[in-house]
Amino acid sequence: MSRFTEFRFKAAITFQRRIGNPVTRRLPFQTLLETTGRTSGLPRITPLGGRRIGNEFWLVSEFGEKSQYVRNIKANPKVRVRVGGRWHSGTAHLLPDDDPLARLRTLPKVNSTGVRTMGTNLLTVRVDLEG
Repeated sequence: MSRFTEFRFKAAITFQRRIGNPVTRRLPFQTLLETTGRTSGLPRITPLGGRRIGNEFWLVSEFGEKSQYVRNIKANPKVRVRVGGRWHSGTAHLLPDDDPLARLRTLPKVNSTGVRTMGTNLLTVRVDLEG
């Protein structure tokens, strides 16, 4: 990883942990992903962008396998997603063979622009929703 890429990753993570996530997590209609902490076993809630299509929820992780929620999914793929203010249980699947840039073109533009701008290792994630 280049020095610039590493700097961009650290800057984005610091902003998200200290400012962005604590604020956006409280917004009533913000899309949220709840994973189970791989070490603690506690629920971990991450605000993110994506789109529900039928019984699937699609998103692109901007830092791929370096994202904490992706690491949690690898340990336990059972997740919950809050879309439109309602929680849905499901199973997450990491899709390294999917084209994340093409996928971003099908997702909400504001979030997709941020993911493309700050992202250093894009990874598509699909959540198969129950019921």
